[in-house]
Amino acid sequence: MSGVASTSALNLARGLQGVGINDTNVLSAVANTPRELFLDAALGHKAYENTALPIGQGQTISQPYIVARMTELLLESQPKRVLEIGTGSGYQAAILAQLVDELCTVERIKSLQIQARQRLKRLDLHNVSFKYGDGWQGWANKGPFDAIMVTAAASRVPQALLEQLSPNGVLIIPVGEHTQQLLRVTQTDSGFQSEIIEMVNFVPLVNGELA
Repeated sequence: MSGVASTSALNLARGLQGVGINDTNVLSAVANTPRELFLDAALGHKAYENTALPIGQGQTISQPYIVARMTELLLESQPKRVLEIGTGSGYQAAILAQLVDELCTVERIKSLQIQARQRLKRLDLHNVSFKYGDGWQGWANKGPFDAIMVTAAASRVPQALLEQLSPNGVLIIPVGEHTQQLLRVTQTDSGFQSEIIEMVNFVPLVNGELA
């Protein structure tokens, strides 16, 4: 990705290191990514606060800490091909695209997908494939994937996503309705192993009808 890290982005990365994000590659990606590009101009002054912000259509850009935390968890398995469910603003995709060989990303709201595609092109990130579709179904004909990240909370772990994991593949997903837990699910020789990482708060992963 071309461009020079802004002071604000560098400070955000330093702040994330201060709250426990240790992966230097993740911190570098945060420092190199202009978060204001993924927000309406009216919210630009809040771009480098460690908080979730609205992006329209009832959706949000996630808190930088949780973006970095989920990315750090995903990278522990050293994935090359990754599926993201919930493109949203494109910020999480921009972080991931700097850190993996190939990223596939699915979004169910067409206007958000179009904006995200334009933003990543502007950042000269070209290893990303976009799909307009239902995230619960994943992207079967692009699979299997070394890792899958879901950026909205599912009421349960979608079976289709488990089926699209490579052997030893990892799924990072928030699960729950009234209360949500961030899970790391790993495919092993003996089945799927699930680990609770921490409590989180995401918009719901809508199942079915596209917008």
